[in-house]
Formats: sequence, C-alpha cells, structure tokens
Amino acid sequence: MGTELELEPYLERVERAEGLEDIQTLIVALRDHYHIAHIVYHWVSSDGEQYGCGTYPPVWVQRYVDQDYLRIDPVVIGCFQRFHPVEWKRLDWSGKQARAFRADAIAHGVGNQGFSIPIRGPNGQFALFTVSHDCSDAQWADFTRAHQRQLILIAHYFNLKALEFEQNRLQEPARSLSPREIDTLTFLAMGYSRGQVADMLSISEHTLRAYVESARFKLGAMNTTHAVARAISEGLIMVGSATRGAAGDWPGRSAPRQATGTGR
Repeated sequence: MGTELELEPYLERVERAEGLEDIQTLIVALRDHYHIAHIVYHWVSSDGEQYGCGTYPPVWVQRYVDQDYLRIDPVVIGCFQRFHPVEWKRLDWSGKQARAFRADAIAHGVGNQGFSIPIRGPNGQFALFTVSHDCSDAQWADFTRAHQRQLILIAHYFNLKALEFEQNRLQEPARSLSPREIDTLTFLAMGYSRGQVADMLSISEHTLRAYVESARFKLGAMNTTHAVARAISEGLIMVGSATRGAAGDWPGRSAPRQATGTGR
C-alpha cells in the first residue's frame, strides 16, 4: 500500500475546494495515492440532511439504501458511540444480520478491512471518514499505524470544507482560528500530549506552544483546557475527547433518516 502523503499541499487543495466535485476528485486522488480499495466521506448536516463523496461502487451505494443497511451497519452504530478512530474488526459483528451485511459488503468490493474516523461538529453535525481495503490483518495494521495521523487530520479538513457547503448553515462564529491553531487544539482535545502533537504536525514544541497561546488569546481562555472547551463549544474544532462526557451519545439526534451507502 501507498507511501506517506505530502500533507501540506494536499490540505491546501482541500482548502481551495469549491464544491462537491472537487471533494470527490480529492478523495479519488487520496485513494490512488495510498493504493487502497476505497475512501468515503459521509456527513449529516445540522438539519439532518445527508451528503456523501467516495469511491464505493454505485451498485453497492444503491443496495445499501434499498436494503436499509443503515439501521444494522455495525460501523455506523459503533461510530455513533465513539469519538476515536475505529477499526472495523473491533466492532460487534456477532449478530446474524451483521454477518450477512459484512458478507454482502465484501462481495460488492468494499473490502475485508476498514478504519473509520467519527467526527462531531457544531449543532449536532456528524460525519465519518472511512478507508477500506482487502488484505491481511497484518498488512492492514501496518497501513493504519503508518497513516492514521495523516488520515485524522485530513478527515477534519474535509469536515471543515463540508460545513462550508452545507445549505442554510448557521453564521460563522465571530472568532476564528488559523488552520494550525485548529490542528493543535483538535489533537490536544483528542488526548495527545504536546510532544505527540508537535511530532504529528512536524513542528517544535516551542512553535506548538506559540499556536496554543495564540488560540488561547483569541478565545479569551484561561488555560489550554479552557481553550479546547471553548473551541469545541463554538464549533471551531470538530472532535475532542474533552467532549466524551456524553458517553458517545449524539445529542438531540437519532440515526440519520436515509442511508446514502457512504456511511460504511
């Protein structure tokens, strides 16, 4: 499978995307770079509408809808209950319906391995960024270990861009953070140490501290924890273990009304 991505140029392309066609092109390019079977990005807007881009075969997308697989898909159900990336094989596939669904997905080329990143945004918005492939457990473990940091960051950039496309979205918060400040607070919110975050972003801890202090000043926060909490509450960052107090619940929202076939 593929080598490490040149992250900065790719994220700049995401930031310049002007519509769903651009997002689709970027997903295909990412899939081809990593030499894996599929990448899918699926989100639910604040008003419950669903959108999706990805590389699943159209016949599988339609079958997912026709069979109402959303209500039994262990990946969707599992990601509603989690804030951190999810390896598909760690989910509950013990039920008869779940096993039949998995066999059907594999038969349609989805792959026997998968890794999904749940993302929570402002006003109840929920998204999934998923990569899948057909390979051995050892090969997949090597792939996710090598690329999960990049994939997490890419997932959040996609979500930020998706929110720009959302119809009738709420007005932007008055305060804004730079992309690097968003990256920094997002990873800190997910529970990574400052040293780990600096390593992920390929910067020194001194530079990281500058981003933290800049974000803290913009948010009027007393400390880093306060800055993370404010950034989450104002919808400036999309995920964080700091929000885990809801025990994985999706506040005020049930499962999406209509499956698009891209949630898995």
